[in-house]
Amino acid sequence: MSLQDITHALGEIDQGNQQRLEEYLELQQAVMYAQWIELKRMMDTTQRMIDLNRQDGPLDVSHLHDLADSARRLREARQNWHDRWNYDTQAAIHDQRVQAEGRLSTEHPNSEGRHHSANASPISDENEVSHPHQDKDHYTPSDSNDTVQSSFYLYHNYDEALEQTTYWISPALGERGLDIGTGTGNLAGKLLQQGADMTAIDQSREMLRRCRTKYPEMHVKLGNFLALPFTDHSFDFVVSSFAFHHLSPDQQLLALQEMQRVLTSRGRIGLTDLMFVDAAHRDSYIRQAETTGHEEQLRALRERHFPLLGELCNWLEQQGYVTKHVRHNELLHTLLAIPLR
Repeated sequence: MSLQDITHALGEIDQGNQQRLEEYLELQQAVMYAQWIELKRMMDTTQRMIDLNRQDGPLDVSHLHDLADSARRLREARQNWHDRWNYDTQAAIHDQRVQAEGRLSTEHPNSEGRHHSANASPISDENEVSHPHQDKDHYTPSDSNDTVQSSFYLYHNYDEALEQTTYWISPALGERGLDIGTGTGNLAGKLLQQGADMTAIDQSREMLRRCRTKYPEMHVKLGNFLALPFTDHSFDFVVSSFAFHHLSPDQQLLALQEMQRVLTSRGRIGLTDLMFVDAAHRDSYIRQAETTGHEEQLRALRERHFPLLGELCNWLEQQGYVTKHVRHNELLHTLLAIPLR
């Protein structure tokens, strides 16, 4: 910390403002972790260059350039994220919003997907899909006709999806879990009630304040997907809900790598978010939204990056995970990844 930072921290102590001091120190810690992670990436890139140089035969310099360009692009992706949605201003009404939109989803008969009451059990195993065999939930263009014309809500089937994530993670008593982009802590709270030792992070101070009020026993920390403020192998599982789509495709790759870094060797990943099944699904959805002139869909598509489920599963399987997923409505999926090793 610089002298200016120390002076600022001492000023908070003098005023007796412990919460503001803690938030300030967490911000400093998050910055230091981001710098540490960037330094680790630079060291990894340098080592790969050294390994290339040690290979037998003439060195293809273009490989070094490609490696350097890739490292630069990922560094820029990590640095360029910002909160365009200003979630600090949404914290006070976030819980009311997700519950209201969740209720509305069950009131639209055209809203495709499996709808369950708040007390319903999670989706049964017979409806689960293990990648790449997607025949039970595979998207066809005709699937979206009714849904695109109905009102668009980000939080369709919200409670069902959180229950599914909790059910699939099934934490053992005392297991260490991390919820990224926790918001007011709704998913982390469910896992906490199952006996997990939960840590929740978010980039919004106001969201975290709400989370602390609701779950005082939870570990809450300022942070984001791209530079998780934790040492390697700190958690038994990582989850996230309705947050991953705020990242660009390059940033989503960085986020997955960060999840791997903080997980133990047997650590599992649970992601619940709006996703397209594949590129054909995405293209069809966009065409229909443009045809109908549905501004809510079009705005969401411009502002967010809904990942491709198939690409996520492929990447995770290349990293040694087995995956399964379930579809709650046209866009909302829950994905579980468990390492094979």
